[in-house]
Amino acid sequence: MAEADLAADLALALDPAEVFKRAVGDPDPWQAMVLRSSSLRILLLCARQTGKSTTTAALALYEVLYRAGALVLLVSPSLRQSQELFRKVTGLYETLGRPVPEAERSALRLELANGSRLVSLPGSEKTVRGFSSVTLAVVDEAARVPDDLYRAVRPMLAVSGGRLVALSTPFGKRGWFHDEWTHAENEWERVKVPAMECSRISPDFLRSERISLGPWWFRQEYLCSFEDAVDAVFRYEDIHAALVDDVKPLWVVNAISNPEYPDNDQRPFWTEEG
Repeated sequence: MAEADLAADLALALDPAEVFKRAVGDPDPWQAMVLRSSSLRILLLCARQTGKSTTTAALALYEVLYRAGALVLLVSPSLRQSQELFRKVTGLYETLGRPVPEAERSALRLELANGSRLVSLPGSEKTVRGFSSVTLAVVDEAARVPDDLYRAVRPMLAVSGGRLVALSTPFGKRGWFHDEWTHAENEWERVKVPAMECSRISPDFLRSERISLGPWWFRQEYLCSFEDAVDAVFRYEDIHAALVDDVKPLWVVNAISNPEYPDNDQRPFWTEEG
């Protein structure tokens, strides 16, 4: 291999943002930041067409190219959506000239000569189980991914210490993505990218969209705003303001009769009966 080729390959191996730059072009500052982040948990709350899928595709490609034996999973609400992200990753792979040769490829899976695998999965909790030692899990359209599917993915990272990146435009004040975004004490690195921060989306287009879509849809699709459902009777904030957590329940289901724990609130959380 020529010296210039070695230098180029080393630059790719050392910097995920370089993978994006070679395959797509100069990344936006937020894209470069996400690609270079060492956080194990990242939430991307992004407006439509800001480049969130391309960013995570470059990150997934970097993992399979330069971490031998990596397992990268692409999860979406539907198999069709997972396949679209899969095509983005393989498209970048082709653009870079296949730096690591492929060993096997199908419509849902890419395996490289270094033992790394990229797998796109359907949007069902029942069909994603069975994977372990996951290096990176990418959850696309995360606000629309069911809670049980999200909870089925997290244990796949337990032993490997793998990373979880979730990207989405808002979809109401509901579901795990909204909960994780709004609970500041959680372990996530949060990145918010409204449409006006993307230079590829013109102000004229946004003005037209505001008129055509109306304020509710415009705030959700382009301003990254978690909106109450259009048919909601009460606001999300009003409902939560009415909740309290200092009232003990009148009864406890499956209570344990154990003199060591006379107060069931103090029993160990790992007891099977609980």
